[in-house]
Amino acid sequence: MPVSIIIPTWNEAAWLGRTLNVLQGLNPPPCEILLVDGGSRDRTQAIARAWADRLPLTVLQAPAAGRSVQMNWGAAAAKGDVLCFLHADTLIPDDLVQVVENTLADPTVAGGGFISLMTGPRKTRWGISLHNALKTYYAPLLFRPHLFVRGLRLLFGDQVMFCRRVDFVACGGFDPTLPIMEEADLCLKLCRRGRLCQLSRVVQSSDRRVAAWGTLKANAIYVMIGVLWGLGVPAPTLKRFYEEVR
Repeated sequence: MPVSIIIPTWNEAAWLGRTLNVLQGLNPPPCEILLVDGGSRDRTQAIARAWADRLPLTVLQAPAAGRSVQMNWGAAAAKGDVLCFLHADTLIPDDLVQVVENTLADPTVAGGGFISLMTGPRKTRWGISLHNALKTYYAPLLFRPHLFVRGLRLLFGDQVMFCRRVDFVACGGFDPTLPIMEEADLCLKLCRRGRLCQLSRVVQSSDRRVAAWGTLKANAIYVMIGVLWGLGVPAPTLKRFYEEVR
């Protein structure tokens, strides 16, 4: 099952080099890495191109900014049977490709993701990381119980989501009109193709948003957005509470 890793970027110069360095050590390697930029104004694209001779890396320019648009653009260009969506500030285990292939070898599984451990230069956010892992289960149980029993789990971008390309295409991919919660929307569609799972493996994600907002504000925003989304509040409204930190 050839795996294509898709990285949407926008002003990620501070983090991208570290992430690409980790990708260099993957064993086995992915069949390709597609970096899809949304119009970065920093050195993101220059850093990516500097790694092109060390990785099976292609740098693409999306037609518009926005993670949904960028990830769909990468998926359309991908050659692998499996799509793995990786944030530029997230570090992954060196056996990720094998773990993904083993997981999708089960035909009843439509997709999955990892446990995201939120860390920064000063601390590890154990509480928020635990809550995010539990939210994968309790959010669908509370708001979509009929789908929870069919295998719905709500996975988010920093959990390094993956699925088969054929299932991604069949369910329409990411909704390009959604500025937030696009991963949750994809989970709702993917669960019609099979169950989703959160693996008992860890990836390490940047805590930059929590560091910028503060722990109390970050937790309040995360919970509020999750509850309002579960109640049907439109994503553009939710985006107003989710300010960028770059």
